[in-house]
Amino acid sequence: MARLAGPATSERPPLICLMGPTASGKTDLAMHLFDRFPCELVSVDSVLVYRGMNIGAAKPDAETLARYPHHLIDILDPAEPYSAARFRDDALALIRDITARGKVPVLVGGTMLYFKALMGGLAVMPSADPAVRARIEALAQEQGWEAVHAAMAAADPEAGARIHPNDPQRIQRAYEVFLSSGITLSEWHRRQHAEKASGQAPESGVLPYTVRYLAVAPQERSVLHQRIAERFSLMLQQGLISEVEALHARGDLDVSMPSIRAVGYRQVWDYLDGRLDYEQMRERGIIATRQLAKRQFTWLRGWHAPIEWLDSLDPKRFERALKVLEAVAI
Repeated sequence: MARLAGPATSERPPLICLMGPTASGKTDLAMHLFDRFPCELVSVDSVLVYRGMNIGAAKPDAETLARYPHHLIDILDPAEPYSAARFRDDALALIRDITARGKVPVLVGGTMLYFKALMGGLAVMPSADPAVRARIEALAQEQGWEAVHAAMAAADPEAGARIHPNDPQRIQRAYEVFLSSGITLSEWHRRQHAEKASGQAPESGVLPYTVRYLAVAPQERSVLHQRIAERFSLMLQQGLISEVEALHARGDLDVSMPSIRAVGYRQVWDYLDGRLDYEQMRERGIIATRQLAKRQFTWLRGWHAPIEWLDSLDPKRFERALKVLEAVAI
C-alpha cells in the first residue's frame, strides 16, 4: 500500500474527485486505488443512493461493497427525494470524518451536478413547491416533457438552450423556479456568480482541501457507445425488468420521482405501462444512456479546474491515477 504522510495534519489535506461518463470504468479504478492507497470511497451518484435499485444503476454487488465499502450507497428508499444540496451536506461531513481518520476521501461517480454543488456551492433559490410541481407533472403527463421544455424555454431561453429536452428532472426544476418566483433559473445563477465575484456570497464554495480531479473515459467515443449498448443488454439479461416490476408493484412510486426517472428505469417503467414494446424500450434505454454520457462529457469539458484524463483502455491508467494521489498526499 502506498505511504501517506498524515493528511489530517496538513493545512489543506487532499481530496480526490474521480469523475467520468457512465460505463467508463470509474468503479474498477476506484477499487484499485482502495487496494493500493489509504483512502475511503464516497459515491457521487444520484441513483446509487436508492435501495432496491441495483441492476439498472450498475451498483456493485454486496460482496464487492463488503470488500470496497462506499459511503452514500443504499441510504434511501426510492420514494424519498435526494438533492444536490443534501448531497453537499452529506459529502462535506464525510470528507471531514475521513480526513480526521488520516485517510484520503476519494469521491467517485458521474453525477456532475453533485460535484459542482460540492465544489462551487449552490445558488440560494426557491425551495420545491408541491403545488407548482404538480402542475408541471400534469402538463408532462398530458403533453409530454417536450412541451414542458418548450414552456420553460419560452420563459428562460438560456436554460432552454442549456437543458436537454430529454432531461425531465432539470426541466422541471428550471420551470418550477420560474413559476414559483417569477425569476428565471438563469437569473438566479447570475446573481450567485455576482455575489461570489463581489465576495458577498454567504458560502464561497472554496473548500479547505487540495483537490485533484481525475476523469476516466475511452479516447474513442465509439468504444463508450459500444460499452453502453452491451451493458444495457446485460442489465436486461440480469433481470432489470424484474427489478423494475418490483418497484412498479409497490404502488407508491411513479415517473414524477427522481428515482424512477433515472436512465434505464424510466424506459422499463414505460414498457411495463404498455407505452413501449420490448425493442423500443431497449433502444430508448441505450439512447438515453448515450445522451447521459454526452451531457457528462459536456460538464467535464467545461470544468472549472484542470483535470487529469485517463484512458479507459490504457493498461497503465491505475499507475497514473496512483501517482496523482501520491503526489498530492505526501
